[in-house]
Amino acid sequence: MEVTEEIFTKLKDLQEVLVEKYQIEAKKSEAPKQLSSQEELLAVLKKEYIAKNNEYDSIKEKVLKIKFDLEQAVKSRESGEQGMDNITTHREYEALEKQVNEAKALESDLRKELQKEEKILTELKENLKISEDMISGQENELAEGKASLDKQINEYEEKLKELKEKEDSITPGLSDEILFKFERIIQRNTEGIVSVKDEVCNGCNMILPSQFVNLVREGNSINFCPYCSRILYYEESENDTAENHYFTEDIGSLVDLSDDLEDYDDDEKDYDLDDDEDLSNVEDQDEDAEDSDDSDDSDED
Repeated sequence: MEVTEEIFTKLKDLQEVLVEKYQIEAKKSEAPKQLSSQEELLAVLKKEYIAKNNEYDSIKEKVLKIKFDLEQAVKSRESGEQGMDNITTHREYEALEKQVNEAKALESDLRKELQKEEKILTELKENLKISEDMISGQENELAEGKASLDKQINEYEEKLKELKEKEDSITPGLSDEILFKFERIIQRNTEGIVSVKDEVCNGCNMILPSQFVNLVREGNSINFCPYCSRILYYEESENDTAENHYFTEDIGSLVDLSDDLEDYDDDEKDYDLDDDEDLSNVEDQDEDAEDSDDSDDSDED
């Protein structure tokens, strides 16, 4: 009994340590994921920046080409206008006039297109500046997050080191099999050892068989809940009295009593059958008597 009580005490102390240990390990595992979202956002910002910068370069080249074409159109118009003073024939006049008019139309279209593209170029340049600021801010935030994460990870590792020392001070005297099962249970349920009270497992709230509860109550061995697999220890309740519990050493007498009752029932059945046979004999005798009376009556007639 004392050995089991000592084991139960160790398991309860170990449970507190393991629960905190697994919680910290989970936080340590999840911590880097907090930065992953920031890293993903930074990657998206850089990708968008590259796309905008490529578009900016493309529009910039387009603007340069429009400016060149506009310059050529202006030169063509000015050349035609200057040539008007030196024409001598109507045909020359018509040719120069056509050149000037075409140059003017092209110049007008190019100026409109240039204005449109330069507006787009300006907007892209502003967007690129905003993107650069966002990227810079995200990089600074990520750097701060990494520094904070490193500090947090170090704190987790220090705490885990302390918990390991506590765990090592508790586990001596506990079998490897019990420890393995106990740790697996706590990883799933956060509770590895729970009480049995009023024949109910306080881990899963399932009603346990009375004979099994008696084994737990005796406390001579480690017992696992058949439903939730937690280790069980007995907790007295207000309804507990000595006569309310049947112990395993009393089970034999209960079985004997049950056998006696069954034998008694069988005897009762045999007795009833004998009675039925007696009654059948009496009925046969009555019928024989009636037949004798009938024969006498017929002789008299």
